[in-house]
Amino acid sequence: MTGKRDYYAVLGASRSSSDAEIKRAYHRLAREYHPDLNKSPDAEERFKEINEAYEALGDRRKRAEYDRWGHVGAGGGFTTDFGGFGFGDIFDDLFGFGGMRTAARRAPQKGADLRYDLTLTFEEAAFGSDKEIEVTKLDTCPVCRGTGADPGTEPIRCPQCNGTGEVRRVRQSVFGSFVNVSTCGRCGGEGEVVSTPCSECRGQKQVRVSKRLSIEVPPGVDGGTQIRLSDEGQAGLRGGMPGNLYVVISVRKHPYFKRHNGDVFLELPINVAQASLGDEIEVPTLDGTDELVIPAGTQTGETFRLRKKGIPYLRGEGRGDQLVTVYVVTPKKLTPEQRQLFEELGKTLGKEVIPQGEKGFFDRLKDVLR
Repeated sequence: MTGKRDYYAVLGASRSSSDAEIKRAYHRLAREYHPDLNKSPDAEERFKEINEAYEALGDRRKRAEYDRWGHVGAGGGFTTDFGGFGFGDIFDDLFGFGGMRTAARRAPQKGADLRYDLTLTFEEAAFGSDKEIEVTKLDTCPVCRGTGADPGTEPIRCPQCNGTGEVRRVRQSVFGSFVNVSTCGRCGGEGEVVSTPCSECRGQKQVRVSKRLSIEVPPGVDGGTQIRLSDEGQAGLRGGMPGNLYVVISVRKHPYFKRHNGDVFLELPINVAQASLGDEIEVPTLDGTDELVIPAGTQTGETFRLRKKGIPYLRGEGRGDQLVTVYVVTPKKLTPEQRQLFEELGKTLGKEVIPQGEKGFFDRLKDVLR
């Protein structure tokens, strides 16, 4: 037993619609719900449903089969798929579930949520920023106030379903007579139609508008952080609440800083003399420059910590640290004077190679990780 909606209702068409009308309805809905254009959470599922409906109704043979059996089977004949006149329709007649479905369709409907992708610089993500964005969304028509009818007129009861929002047809099958209940193709289950459409929204009840919004980005956000703006999504229908707007953060790469949670990492090159003799140098931080003492005998891979020079914590007080890892740069080109000095130094250092002692590379790596 399937839970599929009536294909005519999916396309907003009636069973008397021509092939051209079916095609036009499909093209209109396919453009509206294409996942590349419509960012609503249910757009992809709705798009699949629209394509499935058109695959059946866009082909004359399949459409005739669907009109006869309420589904498209493998060879046209009876199958165990009761999607067209299933047991759900019998229960609707016996227990009045159809009226409940109609009431649900006419109930206020919450608007869809929207997504906006916002890219920040490394510094904006670290310290926060005030941003202004522009979003395009559906809003309640200001002229008809969501009725779809021209001011001074009102929607009328649908003549096809007599205001019930459903069309019932008796079908004969090998089991006897069954009642097929489907959404009214003319009113879409609303129970009323607009005889004089609003000149602004053309009876659609909503209009597409652009709106500028101010966003306060808090310090410490990172890629993937979401900021929710309540009630700034698509407008609801029939007085329903609007959806929300979710601003999803992405952060540009920094030329030399890297981040892990609240800590900032920096790789810093030093020359042989600085590593051997020690030095006091200035290093870049998010706050400007800061002094770092390089002890004599510093080796490549040693890491120094600058306290409270990292990212402010998003939830809580304080901020992380900046970790500076140095690596010794061996000069590739030397002046004659520099070469002479290195040769003299080399004579004093000797050529003997001494293997690593108890603490080799992997031991030192474990120390850094600890």
